[in-house]
Amino acid sequence: MRATLVIPTLNEATSIAHVLRLFRRAAAEANATVFPDDPIDWEVLVVDGASEDGTAAIAEAEGARVVIERRRGYGRAYKTGFSLAKGDVIATADGDATYPVETIPMLVRKLLDEKVDFLTGNRMAYLDRTAMTTEHRIGNLVLNWFVSIAYHRFLREVPGRTLEDSQSGFWVFRADVLRRVHLTQDGMAFSEELKIEAILRSVKLVEVPIRYGERWGPPKLSSWRDGIGNLVFLARKRLDVALETRRGVPVAFASGGESSLPP
Repeated sequence: MRATLVIPTLNEATSIAHVLRLFRRAAAEANATVFPDDPIDWEVLVVDGASEDGTAAIAEAEGARVVIERRRGYGRAYKTGFSLAKGDVIATADGDATYPVETIPMLVRKLLDEKVDFLTGNRMAYLDRTAMTTEHRIGNLVLNWFVSIAYHRFLREVPGRTLEDSQSGFWVFRADVLRRVHLTQDGMAFSEELKIEAILRSVKLVEVPIRYGERWGPPKLSSWRDGIGNLVFLARKRLDVALETRRGVPVAFASGGESSLPP
């Protein structure tokens, strides 16, 4: 089986080598112990936003395939990476060492064994207070609360009937999920858009608890600006869902081709 790890980066020279080495060690160990009969052929794809600190060169030296994406945006980097990924399974992580990349091979095993389509990490399960600012933590709680209220009817098939971490960017999913969703956001709202689209399109999604660490290097997230932007997107998306359901035909956010009405 082939799988792809997609990592968006922007000036992550202090951490990217550590992240890639940690993942490579875990992947090699899992291939020897967990996947001995069918080892995973991992492609590591770093989508770099034209970093000025040598991130791309470091990632390339560590064996990653590096693609330069000069168009700005977290979501834009992922859309570029997903369009180039060759794996049957796709995993994601940030380049700042916050996500536990060493757990990815075991999450692939879980995805296959439990026959689910999409695993998303829940950072809130074991959150270290040093890993997230107070403003960021409050913003996440507000966004999670809004999702649980506004999208409650669509969360019935999700274990726990809620998303405890709608903003997580740590995912392991089957590549064919991308053919069932339509992704429009180029910024931070991409994280919530992907999960909500997956839920609307009856993708079998499960949250898994993860440990979220303190990032290496200065933060890039603007808690208030990005938080308000994400909240506005969630509200607009919910109105679009209501219009689609009422009209009985897909509107702008829905996938093309066959009708993809929410359940």
